[in-house]
Amino acid sequence: MGEHGVVEQPEDAGAAGSGTASSSSEQEQLREICQLLWGTSVRQEVFRRWSQGFEFSAGEPAALVQRDGGPCCVIAPVQAYLLKILLMETPGHSFSDLTPDKCKTLLIQAICQILMKCKSSKYRIVSLKARQSGATAGSSSAAAAALPVAEEDGDAEMVDALENLPPASGGGAEDVELGLDAATAADVSGTSGARSEPWTPEAFHERLCVTELDSIDDVEKYYSEQFPVLADECGVLLLLYTVLLTKGLECVVSEVSDTSEPLIHGTYGYGSQALINLMLTGHAVPYVWDNEQDVGGLKLKGITQQSDIGFITLMEQMQYCTVGFFYKNPKCPVWVMGSETHLTVLFSSERRLVAPETPSEVARRVFRQFDTEGSNFIPSPLLQDVLCALDLVSEPEYVDLMRKKLDPECLGIILLNDFMYEFFPTEKKSMPDTFDLLHYNGIPNSNGENRVRFNKGHAILLESDVRMCNPSDPMLTCLQTKWPNIEVNWANARTPSLN
Repeated sequence: MGEHGVVEQPEDAGAAGSGTASSSSEQEQLREICQLLWGTSVRQEVFRRWSQGFEFSAGEPAALVQRDGGPCCVIAPVQAYLLKILLMETPGHSFSDLTPDKCKTLLIQAICQILMKCKSSKYRIVSLKARQSGATAGSSSAAAAALPVAEEDGDAEMVDALENLPPASGGGAEDVELGLDAATAADVSGTSGARSEPWTPEAFHERLCVTELDSIDDVEKYYSEQFPVLADECGVLLLLYTVLLTKGLECVVSEVSDTSEPLIHGTYGYGSQALINLMLTGHAVPYVWDNEQDVGGLKLKGITQQSDIGFITLMEQMQYCTVGFFYKNPKCPVWVMGSETHLTVLFSSERRLVAPETPSEVARRVFRQFDTEGSNFIPSPLLQDVLCALDLVSEPEYVDLMRKKLDPECLGIILLNDFMYEFFPTEKKSMPDTFDLLHYNGIPNSNGENRVRFNKGHAILLESDVRMCNPSDPMLTCLQTKWPNIEVNWANARTPSLN
């Protein structure tokens, strides 16, 4: 930003498209986005953990590496879209034959798909203005001035200890592939704001600049020619600002509804559910259920249509939230998985996992919506409601007849199996009984040998509808929110970590 806080472009930003100088309204939006993300101040330690670029694992060419806790709400969705493109849109490619250049292309394509869902009028790419000789950290900036840095106390060490995550660098960190050789990086680093010392929040925000582009082809060309914008130290943050500015502050605030809390937690650094939903669906709604729900007269916004990428979470088993059908049944067999502190990605090459439901599968899903305890039976007075929801005959006389037939001993309950046998005797399945799953966790310390790799498991859907809860196995517990009767045998008898 210039002396008076005006958003500027790098000198060669227009090389990749029809970039134009940013308006004063964009400068104001950038300043307000800083406030929306961080609140009234940003903790230096939290900002440090968010300060990383997009890096690929040396042990798994298509797997992104997350250095510290916090930015998973950006990295995991980008990883999910990258896998979607590889699995669904790139015939003939396998994980074993991926080159660094191909992975770089996949990363850019994934980012473009996310931005396409967020676009309001133009694509607004946020980058860091190249440093000029004599520039000082104290130069004037409206965005930086709007964001005081919180004084550090003992919380930073406590946060790292709680999350049990590795440091940003050191002997335990894995090698990474950036898809960019050193000579190329040196040639273009002047336009990406590269620097040897870590960025401070003030220095970062005072050097933000915006390039406006009209088409997604221009965006893809820009990132291909200016790849260090993504790969350098602040690449993840720059993408987050790009998503928010492309979406538009007014739209984000309207969807979030409650802006009293920042989108990035001030102490722990994790992203809010609204931020996760924005990255996955293009909408910054704060809930994961389907459509809107009326709670005490308040209309609480959820997911309004089937998502390309799914979302399941351990928090649903803990009854902190309810994940709707749209998220559990995405268009592609890729799901972001949430734990209490982290996001990972589950995926499969088995396309039947996202095949349209058969009538009997619809019936099981609807029955379970009325079975709030997951006990595979409903109170018999709810039979009419279930029949209505399935568009089956629901006249009172018929319902009374069926109630007596399905509950002959007058126990007051109707079993799922009895219901299915009566109304769907020739049950057909779209879901395979066995299939392979792969799991991604971007934190090296959460992987074997501290190297990020995809972990493979063989899944079996058991005949029984009885769910076996195992509190000591968070992975299985989370999977059971999508497939209640699933069992998975993981390679090397090592269950992947959700944290």
